[in-house]
Amino acid sequence: MKIAIVDYGMGNLHSVTKALEFVAQADAEIILTADPAVVASADKVVFPGQGAMPDCLRELEASGLKQAVLDAAASKPFLGICVGAQLLFEHSEEGDMDCLGVFKGQVIKFKPENMHDEQGQKLKVPHMGWNETFIVQDHPLWAGIADKERFYFVHSYHFAPTEPHDTIIETGYPNRFAVAIAKDNIFAIQCHPEKSHTAGLQLLRNFVHWDGKQ
Repeated sequence: MKIAIVDYGMGNLHSVTKALEFVAQADAEIILTADPAVVASADKVVFPGQGAMPDCLRELEASGLKQAVLDAAASKPFLGICVGAQLLFEHSEEGDMDCLGVFKGQVIKFKPENMHDEQGQKLKVPHMGWNETFIVQDHPLWAGIADKERFYFVHSYHFAPTEPHDTIIETGYPNRFAVAIAKDNIFAIQCHPEKSHTAGLQLLRNFVHWDGKQ
């Protein structure tokens, strides 16, 4: 089995690659690639991303990988991570731009003027560090991961899906919002599983063995 990690120059590619190699062992070949043909021939695809959304979309289009990503999302087990996950929505407030439109909804900016913790202290943006996650729906990629497990986050914008049934996992900062969404063969997550120790590795291990069905 071959798992392609899409390299369009805008992801934490070394960490994602090493984490997947660690959990896959001999069960899958992990291929970091900028070749659309390799993405098309892979059995599964991981779509990471890091940095500003407009830069990510520009590099994705310039690399010639945009259509390969869309085709993969339509046809095989597909994992979006961080900005790679955000790019799957219809629109983003970052750059006021249209995205890939795989999920209905948009990516919106945290509004720090309205964000305070239980002691009344203003919360910082970006949302950075470890935070609890709450299970909204069961999913094969969350198997073996407990409710309220902590994952690592770094983001100033967050998912606002239109379809409630797409939301699998939420977190709070301070209000609850979606951080993992899924439909059919696609799972997309805002936090960084490759930086989230045991729980993150479990999610990636689940992806390696996932058949793309919920």
